Amino acid sequence: MFLIRLSLLTLQGLMAFFVSYLLLLTAMALRAPRRTHIQQVQPTTRFLILIPAHNEERLLPLLLQSLSEVDYPAELFSVHVVADNCTDQTALTARKTGAIVHERSNETLRGKGYALQWLLEELWAGSENCDAIVILDADSVVSPNFLQVMGTRLARGERVIQAYYTVRDPDKSPAGGLRYAALAALHYLRPQGRMVLGGSAGLKGNGMVFMADIMQRHTWSASVTEDIEFHMALLLDGERVTFAPDAMVLGEMPETLDDSSKQNTRWEQGRVDMARRYVPHLLQAAWSEGKIGHSQRSFMLIDAAMEHIIPPFSVMVGATALLTSVSAFLSLTSGRWSRKSHQAETGKGDKLEKTENQLKSSNLTLLLSLGLILGQMTYLLAGLHLVQAPRSVYLALLHIPKYVLWKLGLLAQILLGRRQDEWVRTKRNEA
Repeated sequence: MFLIRLSLLTLQGLMAFFVSYLLLLTAMALRAPRRTHIQQVQPTTRFLILIPAHNEERLLPLLLQSLSEVDYPAELFSVHVVADNCTDQTALTARKTGAIVHERSNETLRGKGYALQWLLEELWAGSENCDAIVILDADSVVSPNFLQVMGTRLARGERVIQAYYTVRDPDKSPAGGLRYAALAALHYLRPQGRMVLGGSAGLKGNGMVFMADIMQRHTWSASVTEDIEFHMALLLDGERVTFAPDAMVLGEMPETLDDSSKQNTRWEQGRVDMARRYVPHLLQAAWSEGKIGHSQRSFMLIDAAMEHIIPPFSVMVGATALLTSVSAFLSLTSGRWSRKSHQAETGKGDKLEKTENQLKSSNLTLLLSLGLILGQMTYLLAGLHLVQAPRSVYLALLHIPKYVLWKLGLLAQILLGRRQDEWVRTKRNEA
């Protein structure tokens, strides 16, 4: 029984460390500015907007329409679509809207990473003139102020910027609502907290903006989690990603958990691979920076390692539920033994004292578990508050138990070696 309690306290201590870090980011996020101060000057930053697209004839027009409506001079940006291994009318659809289309066919090197790097090489070979590169997914739309916000931030010295990437229609299904809630914390709260602390916001795969020289110096990764890998390369090269909370990219998401299973499996196995590859390098680099007095740089690298180390929120919720159940069982069991000891062992002080200590220990683990639940609720609800989530998202939280079990099932498959390396287009609402 002692070993069970010790193991329980150890796991709770580890979880408390993770939750405390998330609460630190939460507290900082509540203090972070939520708007970019736009100076009333004529914009000068020229953007190339790159859109990798594979069979996106139905959703791509929505993105191109939103780009045509941005509050930014039309002569200062051009839209380039790479129609990658398409078997539909993606290229024709893009041309009709005025986008510059690059058709690519390569049955071996398939996927977003390969398509983007190919397009970049085509653009550099053509001596395309620009100040910055924007990368958008074809199944998204952007807010009207997107380029205005990004241009302002680039003009004041920011070099890599991540927009707030969220769900376009979270009220269509509980799965969409849960994804919206998850991204409110992961894509908004955490980056906002990191901006106050001096960390790096990270790259989220969509709504990313880079100074042109950065993209010329680095090769875009073709891995499953190419955004995470590119962020690691930038960090180790001395770059920092900043966050633009008021520049929004809204993506179309699957309406059911089953439709997003393969996509999530790829993401999670990619996260595990990235953690194995980069956490040691990040910590080593942080140690080196700390030794020469670069404390802020050292913190940024440690924080990036923490983002890999902290488990997915659904795993933390599931683990906390399990720890709470075990703690409650031990508390009830110890309480019964305590009552029996008082009745049968009156006068035997040592046994009574031992039983009382066990009861106190069990109650402590239960209180710690309840504290973990409260901390996680605070983190999640703060994220929803910051993004002013609609009522439907709060109602979707009732489906958290189902979502957690589904996510744990995917992670179990990854741990058992059932990988999903082949790129498969995710089914989404396209009606």
